[in-house]
Amino acid sequence: MSDEIVCGIEIHQQLDTKKLFCDCSTALVDEEGQKFFRRLRPTQSELGEIDRAALMQAEKKLRFVYQAPEGVSCLVDADEEPPHSANKDALGIVLTVAALLNAQPVDEVHFMRKIVVDGSNTSGFQRTAMIAMNGYIEINGKKISIPTFCLEEDAARKVETKAGEITYRLDRLGIPLIEIATGPDMRSAEEVKEVAFALGSIMRATRRVKRGIGTIREDLNISIPGGARVEIKGVQELRMLPIYVQNEANRQKSLLRIKEILLERGTKPASEEYMDLTEDFKSCESKIIASAIKKKGKVFAVALPGFAGVMKSADSTLRLGAEMAGYAKTKGVAGIFHSDELPNYGITQEYIDLVRKKLSLSDEDAFALCADDEKKASAAIVAAVRRANVALEGVPEETRDPKPDGTSVYSRPLPGAARMYPETDVPPIAIKDSMMSEIFANLPELPKEKAERIAAQYAIHIQQSTQLVRDGKDEIFEKVSVTSEIASVAARTLLSTLPELERDGSDISCITDDVIHTVFEGLSGSMFAKDAVPDILKAVIAGKTVECAVEEAGRSLMNADDAAEIVSRLVQERADFVKSKGLGAVGPLMGPLMAEMRGKIDGKQASELLKKEIEKFLR
Repeated sequence: MSDEIVCGIEIHQQLDTKKLFCDCSTALVDEEGQKFFRRLRPTQSELGEIDRAALMQAEKKLRFVYQAPEGVSCLVDADEEPPHSANKDALGIVLTVAALLNAQPVDEVHFMRKIVVDGSNTSGFQRTAMIAMNGYIEINGKKISIPTFCLEEDAARKVETKAGEITYRLDRLGIPLIEIATGPDMRSAEEVKEVAFALGSIMRATRRVKRGIGTIREDLNISIPGGARVEIKGVQELRMLPIYVQNEANRQKSLLRIKEILLERGTKPASEEYMDLTEDFKSCESKIIASAIKKKGKVFAVALPGFAGVMKSADSTLRLGAEMAGYAKTKGVAGIFHSDELPNYGITQEYIDLVRKKLSLSDEDAFALCADDEKKASAAIVAAVRRANVALEGVPEETRDPKPDGTSVYSRPLPGAARMYPETDVPPIAIKDSMMSEIFANLPELPKEKAERIAAQYAIHIQQSTQLVRDGKDEIFEKVSVTSEIASVAARTLLSTLPELERDGSDISCITDDVIHTVFEGLSGSMFAKDAVPDILKAVIAGKTVECAVEEAGRSLMNADDAAEIVSRLVQERADFVKSKGLGAVGPLMGPLMAEMRGKIDGKQASELLKKEIEKFLR
């Protein structure tokens, strides 16, 4: 079997403008505002069908609480007032990105309703519209297709989850998103990252997209030969994309291997009939089981003939049990136990033998246990069995949620066409030739062009300027680089100093563009030496205000007389070395000199002082 990965990505990027269907601000706030609640149910699409993913969400019967802060939400967000006309500014941004990516705009924009009943939209649907089609981007000489460019509204922000209830804040609901969907053209994990970075750079080139964690999200559609399309939804960190892609490819390979093993054994689908073993487990020391029984819950066991060893293999490469647990958790339980991981978790060999005897199992047979409220446990154990039986077919199509470690967990079935139907409250928008002419006349620089200009204009290396553009740091770089000397410091700070601090374990999220701007304003005003920049950033990370850190660095500046005294003393201490090396001693002596004066005097000034002192000494 080929190891080739087939992958496409959908990028959802927030636009820096007002909300899509009202005039509310798109800032995120800490205020809760007024509250109201809803319960949502799925409706039929224009095809007369109910989407399977929406139906599964509705079966959870959750209650949704909404916080509506003033100024960032309104009656439109609460679905108590019809949507206003679509934001023309947002439409123009999407058309600009589409033009940069060689796409053809549609003649007329029609919004659709996409059924979403997880509570993230008060109305039970998300509005989305096709804006352009058939674009492409070239990466390393390869053309990556971009079939669709959409404009849609972002979902509400989840702030709390508890039993039977989810609380959302409406500040994020309705923020305009551009959705760019590539074709399934990528064949490696690294290629996915390259494409995502390139598309991100082009969107940022408009200078009309929001920045920061949570403002851009990627959905990965991944499959391998013999596998199936699986969507990992909502990845927020670009650097993690290759890890999610590779882990999903490995997961699908594992599932295909499980299928082979089961078919070789002649394994048949397991029965969904389960056995109540609550009385048998009354003295079990497992905390989960004991807790369930104490709350009048049940312990259910189910036989899985022919499944031994694939629930969790000795080397952990086969983990069907984890897949079954993912399905079980959607029914509200914490998880399941299975025979390949036992004895463990307080379940001793005595209970394993008891279950095997009750279920009449052989050595090749496995079993699963679930302990919880009777209704939840019964639904969960059946869901687990159904997932086990799917293993006989291979890899199921599904939507999965990303985990911080680069793995993913089952969320719901893949949605289909049954979730779409027309939006009747928003009138169509014609894309006129005059609109496109204005967009083409004002297209921003492409990333490559911008990198070349920045390198020439600020006298930095092309690799540095390319990295600045790629990382989205070009805007703040240009804002602070008032001279070529400061540009050099700014490039080093953004590309080296900050990543080094992060690698050392520092949380650099507090080093915002505003902080960088304030620091470099101080540097431009000669308030401190350029070598003090890393120490100022460290002080801000440690909790000081940037103004306080800059002021302290300024107070530590060394006057010329004190600096000259230190230089003279160093030359006298290294007199023999200076005599033998002459002016060649300047370079080697800069290290110990800057170690003593670091951050208190500029390195260039220190070098000039040292050179003059050595010349004086040699005379």
